[in-house]
Amino acid sequence: MSRLSISLACWNYDRTQALADGTIRPDGIDLNMQTLDVEETFFRMLRHREFDAAEMSLSSYCVSLGRPDPAFVAIPVFPSRLFRHSCIFVSAKSGIERPEDLVGKRIGVPEYQMTAPVWIRGILADEYGVDPASVTYHTGGEEQPGRDEKLKLDLPERFHLRPIGPGQTLSRMLADGEIDALHTARTPSTFYSEPDKVRRLFPDFVPLEQDYYRRTGIFPIMHVIAIRRDVYEKNRWIARSLQTAFEAAQAKVYEELLVTASLKTMLPWQIAAVEEAVALLGRDWWPYGFKANRAVIDTFLRYHHEQGLSPRRLQPEDLFAEECFEAFRI
Repeated sequence: MSRLSISLACWNYDRTQALADGTIRPDGIDLNMQTLDVEETFFRMLRHREFDAAEMSLSSYCVSLGRPDPAFVAIPVFPSRLFRHSCIFVSAKSGIERPEDLVGKRIGVPEYQMTAPVWIRGILADEYGVDPASVTYHTGGEEQPGRDEKLKLDLPERFHLRPIGPGQTLSRMLADGEIDALHTARTPSTFYSEPDKVRRLFPDFVPLEQDYYRRTGIFPIMHVIAIRRDVYEKNRWIARSLQTAFEAAQAKVYEELLVTASLKTMLPWQIAAVEEAVALLGRDWWPYGFKANRAVIDTFLRYHHEQGLSPRRLQPEDLFAEECFEAFRI
């Protein structure tokens, strides 16, 4: 019996490895999986819709839902999550010591609509009272000149965005003090190469992020898996088939990370880290599915709207294929 051929672009995560090597196969699907850096996947999918399905920035996906004919539909699978207190960098020349000092400053951001900065701005607003509209955002390539927003934005006037020069990079500008701070997903190279010039706003970020989770229950979601809507509409069963396969691939990793006979990763204290994660976040510390993540998604959607990226306040139920909200029971 023939199987449906589906192309999928995704980074090489441990939680997707079983799909990439064929150990786990989605029911009814031959998966043509391409391993790409996330920036390339996002660019090619959002600009040219090159793949049947792809890992996608949660923020970019939400922006796409505001278009007249939304091109994608997502499943509640979240290949990337990260606490983002660690991703606020400041220039030694800025004089910034506390989050409140960011007000009125020049903030670099590769793209305003990136998911990581949406979370950062939201957390700074909720936790420290830093209004997202109280700064000027300088947008452009972090390490390479010439980057622009993948999606055209129509922001309220209270948000001030300025593209950096055609030969400039945010990493270099931060070290030189031409911007005061940087909200980003990737650690800037100058943080490592010029540590006397670039530092984290929160150097001791792990206890801070752990406290944030204890108080809020939020483990920030960065990416979803999005299916081209035309592909989905022709074969709506693929949404559930893909979700089930992603869940099976993730379950395999949960088991392997607790094996002590031979470590799965090169982290010397892997077992201690896993046990610490379980103690704080629970055994399913990286949950997929809608119900377990509704509150996290709702918080993100509030931030997205408050920051001018979605003209109407999206609801979590607006994001996903309806086949993924419930499952059969015996």
